[in-house]
Amino acid sequence: MRKPVAAALTLAALVTAGCGAEVEKDAPDAKADASVTLTNCGRKVTYDKVPSRVVTNDVGITELMFALGLEDRMAGFAMPDDKGEVDGVPWKDGYDKVEWLSKNELTKEIVLDAKADMVFAGWNYGFKEDEGFTPDALKKLGVASYTLTESCRNGRTETSRGVMPPLEALYADLTNLGELFGVEQRAAGLVADFKKRVAAVEAQAPEAGDRPKVFLYDSGEDQPFTSGRYAAPDQIIGKAGGDNITHDLADSWTTVGWETVVERDPEVIVICDYGDVGAEQKKDFLLSYAPLRNVSAVRNKRIFTLDYADLVESPRNPSAIERLGAYLREK
Repeated sequence: MRKPVAAALTLAALVTAGCGAEVEKDAPDAKADASVTLTNCGRKVTYDKVPSRVVTNDVGITELMFALGLEDRMAGFAMPDDKGEVDGVPWKDGYDKVEWLSKNELTKEIVLDAKADMVFAGWNYGFKEDEGFTPDALKKLGVASYTLTESCRNGRTETSRGVMPPLEALYADLTNLGELFGVEQRAAGLVADFKKRVAAVEAQAPEAGDRPKVFLYDSGEDQPFTSGRYAAPDQIIGKAGGDNITHDLADSWTTVGWETVVERDPEVIVICDYGDVGAEQKKDFLLSYAPLRNVSAVRNKRIFTLDYADLVESPRNPSAIERLGAYLREK
C-alpha cells in the first residue's frame, strides 16, 4: 500500500466466485519465445519472452496471479505472516503451490536467490528508491518488472500515485497479464464477471443527493491515513452507493487532518483491517476520540470493516463492493 504492512485477511464473508474459463494451458508455452509489448504506467514495456519465474510482493498482487491461474509461472511471493485465513478464496490452492519467500517485502537478494525473471510489485508495494529496489535497478540485474497500476506515479508530486480510476487499474492489470502470459480468455472472463457484479450493486445504489458520505480510515491517530480518488477504496465506496469524502484528493493512499473529517461529517466510516492495531482497536479509538464526537458516523456507530486485501487493488474488490453496498443499504 505505502509502507511495510500486514495483510489481515479475514474471509468468512468473502463471496467471490471462482470466475472465468479454465486457463488456456497451452497458450503460454506456444508463445514462450515471442516478445510482448504492454503499456504499464503510461510507458511501453517489452518482454522478450513469457516470464516463468515471477516473484510478487504483497497479497493483492499475489492473488492477481493466482486468480489468473498462473501459479506455475511463479517462483514465490512475499507478504507478512498475518495474512489470515484464505480458505474462502477461490484461488486458495495458489498458497499451497507457490513458495512463501519472505514475511517482509522483497529485496534484491530474495529476487536473485529465487532466480526470478520478473518482479510484480508496485510503488510503496515493494518498489522504493531509498532501498534501491526499483524497476530500473532490477533491469540492471537482468530481471524484468511489472508495476501495479494502482501504484503508478502521476507526476503531480514526487510520490503521488494514481493514473486512472482504481477499478480500471484492476481491469488493466488483468488484461495486461492475460496478454503477457497467454491467458487472455481467462483475464477477459474475470473482467467481465467483475464488471457484471459491480454493475448489479450500482443498480441498487441511491440517487445522487441521497448517498451517504463515507470516510475510509486506514490508520493513524495524530493524522488519519486514508484514500484519495486513485486508491481502490474510492471506487469501492462509490460503486457500493456512497461518496468518499476525500475523493477530491488527486492521490491514492495519503494523509489528511482530522479537521477535514470533522468538517465533512461522514455518515459511515470504513475501517481497513490489518497490522498490529486491529479493527476493534481502531473502532474503539474512533468512538472515543473527542474531536470526532459530533461526527455522524461516530454518533450513530455506523462503522464497517473491510480487510486490507479488499481495499488494495486485488481480485477481492468486487466482493468488497457487494458487502459494503449491502451495509450502506441497511437502515
